[in-house]
Amino acid sequence: MDVLKAVQTYVLKMVTEVPGMKVLLLDAHTTPIVSLVTTQSELLSHEVYLTDRIDNASRDTLNHLSCIAFLAPTDDSVELVRQELGKPRYGGYWLHFSNVLSKSQIEEMASVDEFEAVKEVQEFFADYLAPYPSLFTLTQAALAYGGEGPPNPPLYLPPPEHLTPPTLHTHARAILAVLLSLKKRPVIRWERMSQPGRKLALEVQAAINTAPYRDLFDFRPTAGPAPLLLILDRRNDPVTPLLSQWTYEAMVHELLGINNGRVHIDHEERLELRDIVLSASSDPFFSQHLFANFGDLGAALTAYVSDYSARTTSLGAASSSSRIETVADMKRFVDEYPEFRRLGGNVAKHVTLVGELSRLVERDDLLAVSEVEQSLASQESHQADLRSVMQLIASPKVPAPNKLRLAILYALRYQKSPGNQVAAVVDALVANGVSADRARLVYVMLNFAGADVRQDDLFMNENFFSRGKSALRGLKGVENVYTQHTPHLAQTLELLLKSRLRETSYPFLEGDEHARAQRPQDVIVFMLGGTTYEESRAVALLNKRLAADPAGGQGGTRILLGGSAVHNSTSFLDMVEHAAQHYPQTIYGPPVAAPTAATTAPAAPAAATASATGPALALRAGGYEVALGGAGGSGVFRSGHTDVGARFDVGQIPQVAEGIRDGAGRLWGNVRQRVEERVSRANTPPAGR
Repeated sequence: MDVLKAVQTYVLKMVTEVPGMKVLLLDAHTTPIVSLVTTQSELLSHEVYLTDRIDNASRDTLNHLSCIAFLAPTDDSVELVRQELGKPRYGGYWLHFSNVLSKSQIEEMASVDEFEAVKEVQEFFADYLAPYPSLFTLTQAALAYGGEGPPNPPLYLPPPEHLTPPTLHTHARAILAVLLSLKKRPVIRWERMSQPGRKLALEVQAAINTAPYRDLFDFRPTAGPAPLLLILDRRNDPVTPLLSQWTYEAMVHELLGINNGRVHIDHEERLELRDIVLSASSDPFFSQHLFANFGDLGAALTAYVSDYSARTTSLGAASSSSRIETVADMKRFVDEYPEFRRLGGNVAKHVTLVGELSRLVERDDLLAVSEVEQSLASQESHQADLRSVMQLIASPKVPAPNKLRLAILYALRYQKSPGNQVAAVVDALVANGVSADRARLVYVMLNFAGADVRQDDLFMNENFFSRGKSALRGLKGVENVYTQHTPHLAQTLELLLKSRLRETSYPFLEGDEHARAQRPQDVIVFMLGGTTYEESRAVALLNKRLAADPAGGQGGTRILLGGSAVHNSTSFLDMVEHAAQHYPQTIYGPPVAAPTAATTAPAAPAAATASATGPALALRAGGYEVALGGAGGSGVFRSGHTDVGARFDVGQIPQVAEGIRDGAGRLWGNVRQRVEERVSRANTPPAGR
């Protein structure tokens, strides 16, 4: 389940099967795919002396070179191949396509190959970006593909369309390529609230069972449970992409942006450091610390610089005339010097990058902003949160995008609170430098991914037992006030691994129900609408934990995360704003309250009405009443009665029983954890014995 290794294997096979000196031709789609998994030095070691784009019309004729072409199977790329074969520039062509070719496309290319320059045509399913082993995404070229329509189609459309055909097509092909490159034929589950997710799931299932993919998925059956493809929707967790990040890779992406493994720093004076390459496969320091928090990163960077300084001193001493006396000394110096130069460049790169991050944190008052964001995402304290949000919106030091993020987080958290001040927060945005067009994204987000759209209790504040679970979670404490938030994806995966992910919320596609009793060993999660580096970190750490778990079976459970893109807050809000342009104008206003049962249902008998609108469980004592469920919501209320009593609605026994069981189970888990920690500490001998 290593997508990075899968793509590297494809590229290595391409460049090693053809002997002699070679040129590698790519297109807009495959260029970032190759650049993420290999380097120019590695290509040179396999006699690839030139890398170019097939759409570069000014290429020279080099008949002494063989041409390896790795291209997307789009009509545009096929047309460029036809033009190339009409006037060949190279001695021979080995054509590789990143997905399935149609019969008509093959015939079109064959019809112009008068010189018989094509030696081979193959399909290599490296049709996705693989930043590191447990993460894959679509390319920008795939997302921009609009078919016969305009480019850059919106990712979401209002019902009943949900997804444009080109968007559905490119997403399905990327997922199919991942499955083929890993040789997995999965059962499929989807998120019930997501009709776009259901359409994508059906598209993938249909492709697996029909030509031309059907024969490709005819793998030899393997022992054990079938792999699982779980299709999720970004709208069920709009909070994670909006938060400030404090781990290395996620922080760089949020503050500077990572585009195909490259980071641009506008204000850097040294030209060679304005564009920085970040690659986990070729940068040992980045690979080791990409998930480290900012504090630990600073300590690691200090040690890295100290090591470089020590090696500089050692090499300087070795290069003095008194030390280089023999041929062996000279050979040692020549062998070490390139590595020394490479280490120096890497140190300068990371020092520059961390320095720029520190500058932006100070300039934008991100510590204060992030503390409030984490409170909004993880805790329930309306008055304190409202006061903090208003103060930061009024602060001249906080930039407009951060003010907007705070306002949206406040609106998402307290959308259903009776005393919320969403309108006042939006007015405060406009009064403090945020344009009206951007400020209305607060309402767009509530309509696009608000409580009425989401299927899960994202903030654990929608009923009595959810609030109890939230409080119990808070008892555990946090290591860092800036990393309190846990992505909703992590909770979903924990439930899946415990076989507690409800089929009513995450149904199987028809025909895959046989797998409901199995715990999958290979899980591929695809986040329609884009994932984040915070979520990819959670998956990577979970994989590490599962690999070390002896109860996980041979090889352990393995999880792979994919998404339409890897979002930061800017790209996520841009996506939402782009989608909103295709919705009715009502999306720019406050959400319309759903009609109540009293206005839509016919009159019912008094007893039935009481059962439908009253609480499922009511405990009354001393002038107060604790209510669970019902039209009035859950909570503690003043009561006109001073007696002691209770009421239990038999019709809602399953709901109450499930809540009690879940809450009691969570409480027992916390108690057991505390006892185990105390026993562990008691059995640990003091230091020095």
